[in-house]
Amino acid sequence: MGKVTGFLEINREQPTRRKADERIRDWFEIYEPFPEEKQREQGARCMDCGVPFCHTGCPVNNLIPDWNDLVYNNRWQAAVRRLHSTNNFPEFTGRICPAPCEASCVLGINQPPVSIKLIERSIVERGFDEGWIRPEPPEQATGKRVAVVGSGPAGLAAAQQLRRSGHSVTVYEKNDRIGGLLRYGIPNFKLEKHVVDRRIAQMKAEGVIFQTNAHVGINIPVDSLTDQFDAIILCGGSEHPRDLPAPGRELKGIHYAMEFLPQQNRRNEGDSEEKLLQSMGASAAILATGKRVVIIGGGDTGADCLGTSHRQGAKSVHQFEIMPRPPAERAASTPWPLWPLQLRTESSHEEGGNRDWSINTVKFTGDDAGNVKQLHCIRVGPPPKFEAQGGTEFTLDVDLVLLAMGFLGPVRNGMIEKLGLTLDNRGNIATTDYMSSVDGIFAAGDMRRGQSLVVWAISEGRKAAAAVNEYLAAKEEQAPTRSRHSAAAAR
Repeated sequence: MGKVTGFLEINREQPTRRKADERIRDWFEIYEPFPEEKQREQGARCMDCGVPFCHTGCPVNNLIPDWNDLVYNNRWQAAVRRLHSTNNFPEFTGRICPAPCEASCVLGINQPPVSIKLIERSIVERGFDEGWIRPEPPEQATGKRVAVVGSGPAGLAAAQQLRRSGHSVTVYEKNDRIGGLLRYGIPNFKLEKHVVDRRIAQMKAEGVIFQTNAHVGINIPVDSLTDQFDAIILCGGSEHPRDLPAPGRELKGIHYAMEFLPQQNRRNEGDSEEKLLQSMGASAAILATGKRVVIIGGGDTGADCLGTSHRQGAKSVHQFEIMPRPPAERAASTPWPLWPLQLRTESSHEEGGNRDWSINTVKFTGDDAGNVKQLHCIRVGPPPKFEAQGGTEFTLDVDLVLLAMGFLGPVRNGMIEKLGLTLDNRGNIATTDYMSSVDGIFAAGDMRRGQSLVVWAISEGRKAAAAVNEYLAAKEEQAPTRSRHSAAAAR
């Protein structure tokens, strides 16, 4: 695959990031253009490894060595076809996926792995630039109707697969724009929204119907879906945030990350302050401008809050994590080809701020007006006990606290409650082959597996669509049998 000796001759390269002091002044994506010649060279590094572990490292099972070879040989259109055979939206994963495929690359055992994520993005962007990515409406209609609840990556992948199978597909989105977390969770500097818009345009041309401001279980009765559709897929995400039950939590100025990030995304969409507050049911804007910010949580969402705070002009930013600082290199506990435990530096960390680990919040204190003013912390030992370390207490002045500690599953009240769905022991929708405890109702993505990656959501959406296809085909085969039985009974 690629050039036989490419991995011996060519070093791993990645696109250059724009200078930090420049990019924090705007909301555009952070990478500089990467020449085509270098893209092909990176494809040439894909070695003839025999067993490509990257296939299993990738949740959508991308045929990575195949399209690496095609890129190296300048067969871009074939690479576009091969890439889309397993992944509906490589322009999303090529930007925001942490690339578990690269962690399992055979070359990565003792060298920097192949730049898989870069090549994936290069292929799909070339496909759009050349006009090779076009709508693919079905040749025949099945007459079956399927509802998809949620327009994040899982819902979009399921909807596209089902529409191309010939079903009538309607996507219900509670927000005013399509995209779910792609639209209102991931900052523009990681994913500009025109990238989402062009894929939505393709799906509309294929015949997918989108309904916005349609909150199933709230302003859309669940009965209207169960009565109208032959199958339903729930892809509403994992939106129940993990809280921090520390004294002083009720003070003003303490917010969940997903209260903070969508507001800025709405500003970038052109919404006025009045409109974005109304859309989110919020009473006031959440801005880091001129404030001392603390982000509690060291993951991707915390890094998104960090980059957003920089761009809003925060006075200072601290990001705290209760877990110990990861090692600089792959930990021995996560050998190849496992996803490695190691320190990761996101682009937002390059832009400034202070990161610290093994820190637990003791309490918040505020002023007479009820605004948070201080964060009281203590250093702790390793998990699972996180024992407080005596004499390490400290206090930090703060004006805005952002809680980015993950999610506990889907919101249970509303749609899930009204449908009477069984939940698993983690609070997610329990399924068997993607079908819930109610016949004809399926679940995919974070709503089914819990908080996870965009690439897992796409994989889940594709597999749920396949399960719906099997379900509808089986129902179709049973229908004539039922009719014969009914006629016999009538006689």
